[in-house]
Amino acid sequence: MRRAVVTGAPGSGKSTLLAEVARRGIATGEEVARAILQAPGGMDMRAEWPIDFALAMLEAQRVSWDRTGEGEAPILFDRGFADIVGFLRLEGLAVPRAIDEACRDFRYEGPVFHAPTWREIYRQDDERIQSWEEAVESDAAVLGAWREYGYSPITLPFADPAARAGFVIDRL
Repeated sequence: MRRAVVTGAPGSGKSTLLAEVARRGIATGEEVARAILQAPGGMDMRAEWPIDFALAMLEAQRVSWDRTGEGEAPILFDRGFADIVGFLRLEGLAVPRAIDEACRDFRYEGPVFHAPTWREIYRQDDERIQSWEEAVESDAAVLGAWREYGYSPITLPFADPAARAGFVIDRL
């Protein structure tokens, strides 16, 4: 088991979990979508050119994937290739061949952890623009995409970051 993923709804505690896991010595990969959204023009690209946004996520995810090298230690990614498919499906757009191929060719060996929608902790911010209802829809689209590509996501418990981190580390 080398590469694992945390996926799920916006605002479901993924980044907080990853920070706690990293604090305990597990390598993590950044959330590429948020980095793109924070860059100049990122929010406009998402809104006006969602296919370009999806392709930018693909490129950034590939760079993150390639950085993991060939070591033995597990790496926990903040989202993965199938999340891009979930985004496109939510937008009602076709999945470009390059994204579909990446989902089929770049396989995560470790578990895919699913952070479900969690109303009590959900907060919008400058990049997390979805309403609660849209976050729920996003979660369903992303979870469906991971299953479509042959993964069986493990649902994270509704628990504090330390307990969630323990849950993840025990399964890595």
